[in-house]
Amino acid sequence: MNSQSNGRLTPILTLTLAAVLPAFTPANAQLPRVEALEAQPLQSQIQRLQEALQYLGAPLPQAARDTLERAQASTDNARAARLVQDALDPLCAAAVTIGRDGSMAAHAGARAVELQEQGWRTHLVKVLNQAEAPASLRVSSPNAGPLPEASTDQVALRWLDLQLYNSRPLKPRLGGLPLEYRIIQLYSSEPGPRQARLDFSVDGIGRESNVIKQWDFDNGMDNWFVQRHMDVKAIDGAVVGRSTGNDPSIAALVRAPGGRMKARFSAKAGAGSMGQFFWWTRENPRADGQRRVNFLMSRNGGQWKEYEVGFHVEGELMGIRIDLGSKPTDVELDWVQVSRAEATAGAAASVSVPVNAVESRKVTLRVRDENAKPCTAAFVVEDANGRIYPAQAKRLAPDFFFHSQIYRADGEQLRLPDGDYTIRCSRGPESIPETRRLTVDGSDTEFAYRVKRWIDPSKRGWFSGDHHIHAAGCRHYTNPTEGVLAEDMARHIQGEDLKIGANLTWGPGFDYQKQFFTGKLDKASRYPYLLRYDVEVSGFGSHRSGHLCLLRLSEQIYPGGDSKDHWPTLGLNTLKWAKQQGAITGPAHSAIGLAPTARRVPGVDGPDNLPNYFIPRHDGIGANEYIVDITHNVPGPEGTLVPAVDFISTMDTDRTDEFNMWYHTLNCGFRVRASGETDFPCISGDRVGKGRVYAKVDGRLDYDQWCEEIRNGRSYISDGFSHLMDFRATGETSSVAVGEKGSELRLKRPGKIKLAAVAAARFDDDRRNAAVELIVNGFPRGKRNIPSSGEETKLSFNVEIDRSSWVALRVFPSSHTNPIFVIVGDEPIQSRHSARWFLESVDQLWSQKQAAYDADEQEDARQAYAHAKRVYQRLVREAKYD
Repeated sequence: MNSQSNGRLTPILTLTLAAVLPAFTPANAQLPRVEALEAQPLQSQIQRLQEALQYLGAPLPQAARDTLERAQASTDNARAARLVQDALDPLCAAAVTIGRDGSMAAHAGARAVELQEQGWRTHLVKVLNQAEAPASLRVSSPNAGPLPEASTDQVALRWLDLQLYNSRPLKPRLGGLPLEYRIIQLYSSEPGPRQARLDFSVDGIGRESNVIKQWDFDNGMDNWFVQRHMDVKAIDGAVVGRSTGNDPSIAALVRAPGGRMKARFSAKAGAGSMGQFFWWTRENPRADGQRRVNFLMSRNGGQWKEYEVGFHVEGELMGIRIDLGSKPTDVELDWVQVSRAEATAGAAASVSVPVNAVESRKVTLRVRDENAKPCTAAFVVEDANGRIYPAQAKRLAPDFFFHSQIYRADGEQLRLPDGDYTIRCSRGPESIPETRRLTVDGSDTEFAYRVKRWIDPSKRGWFSGDHHIHAAGCRHYTNPTEGVLAEDMARHIQGEDLKIGANLTWGPGFDYQKQFFTGKLDKASRYPYLLRYDVEVSGFGSHRSGHLCLLRLSEQIYPGGDSKDHWPTLGLNTLKWAKQQGAITGPAHSAIGLAPTARRVPGVDGPDNLPNYFIPRHDGIGANEYIVDITHNVPGPEGTLVPAVDFISTMDTDRTDEFNMWYHTLNCGFRVRASGETDFPCISGDRVGKGRVYAKVDGRLDYDQWCEEIRNGRSYISDGFSHLMDFRATGETSSVAVGEKGSELRLKRPGKIKLAAVAAARFDDDRRNAAVELIVNGFPRGKRNIPSSGEETKLSFNVEIDRSSWVALRVFPSSHTNPIFVIVGDEPIQSRHSARWFLESVDQLWSQKQAAYDADEQEDARQAYAHAKRVYQRLVREAKYD
């Protein structure tokens, strides 16, 4: 790269453009020509163009570079212009003429543009700017656009992907020269000859610009500010820095009348993930989920990538926010533009360009598990420029466009262009990830991967599951199909070595997805990988007072209708119906709505505010109405009263708020167990099983029994990177394992007990050890360090129990056992401070949720809340301990 180029641009592995552009030939007479112009500014633009091509790993062919050197040396303006066009015109996919009046014309070259099946090629666009205006050039195509959300009849037409490269060392706008060249990157998902329609437009010529605001960061941060989890500053015309936590965001104030708008920006990130664009208005001054658009933040090999999101502002626009991914990583922002989207400001022109995409090579995958048996695994395929294959915008199920990984079984194939690739291989968190190299060179080939495990809990009878995943809604598409099929979700479960997947039908796509519910295992199950459809009450019914996961249903639709529109708005009424058919029930994504207020009740907070006694806001869709529901017993299948709530969901929201609610629940004597979930692909779209529960099942794995063991608490929760198996408590005369005999160890009097477990951890960071903590009534009472290199370690703790208590082990925030209840002298487990915390929380909850209940359920709600207050008042009176 030229030493005068921006120092932050790092050259990518360069492949001569002889391999990706047509061979150099004499000038193409079919493209319009500029006869003479001032040579020096043209030569500067061509220098930046060459630097950009070099940066993209696509330098010009040597013959073109030689001709440009002669142009650079020429003092004759006409000769320099001729030589530049002789060198670059043959490399152009198209040319655009912008008239002095703002009119436009587009032109195709004489030969077909060569593309690559499943690969990217870099070409040029010639721009004859007779208006000499610093306009913004845009290109689109009906053949481009993502396949997700395309209608069925559009899928076959959307074989193309394209983008103009408008980032460093180039500028987002044209330079105002009569002649310049821009870079266009083209991708074909299919081989063979085709016609690609390219639609060009410009903004800022001929009439008032549609641009509302553009930030180029040439003068510092230009009124942008960090909202959270970012450490950035303006350096040399760009915002540069690092996101320091989940959900990093940067924002700016911008004022404009409402309407349909577009935001464009050029950014790059060190890690790919889901990004989000928010806006707020005078009428609604909060950037929330009602004013949000998701976009795929691509790693893109550390290259600049231009993003575009459309949004509709109702009211007066007051500000925008960009969340650059969802994980800590290096980030840069080159420029941002907000414009109106109702019409193109300026003329437009279209041209049909003949293309021919050469076939890629077949790569057959040989995938075996640790026992050399065929299996399915996850693969992230990157080329030397950091591009992901297959292209994410061109993915339909079973590949998900919001993933960098794909899941492939033994014997399945990929198609890849010739080149060098890095392939990251894994099979869930219990596998040891591997990074392998593959060269595709002129012929079909094979790629072999054999899984290496660091642990297998199923050998001890502990079977992993994610009780909350979705096949429709959130990041899934509604076109060309209403979500994805069971076979698609089953592939992902197998690829993540997740033994159980509870595929929950909810609001989006309910009427389509409900056809898959059978009340038994789905036919896509392949033992021991079991998939079953159940229900999450979300987007309908009682969802505003807290979403509910209903597992092991025999009927999926509440009586009185055939869809989702007639369900109860009081969660307790839904739970009564579910428990009558033997369902296992609990709230979803528990911490949503549990952010603490400034109010609190008496009590000593634990380390890092766990537990704590701040009253939650109860303004969300997590474990909110839960605090009322846990006080109720309702009829089960045989009429016997059973708890309305069996578990609290964990592992997918703020761990402190999740555990704090759970700890207070246990401190009041309610034997609610913890289960692990992902809420894929809503709370997290990274992968299924990011949050898990490991339940112990004797003998052959069975979905119904697995759910029953969640109810029994014969389970532990984990992200899969640490494990706490075979937790057991032993007293003077008896011993009990977690989940067996009610998880209850009885002592006649206070005394010492022994706790034992088998623990293991393997983290992909610099930690050498993992701390296993002993928890008694929510507070740490002991700690043992185990190596974080994967080996199993037998642990034991001796602890004095002076009153009835619950005990558990945890590796915060990675894993937690369910509790064992140590009952001393038949006294109940009761905490006065926790009961007061719940008692005051009920009033706070009612202030937030009363309006969520329909008129015909208001009396039911009042009675349910009044019952809960009586229960907590009694606990406050009767509790012997704070």
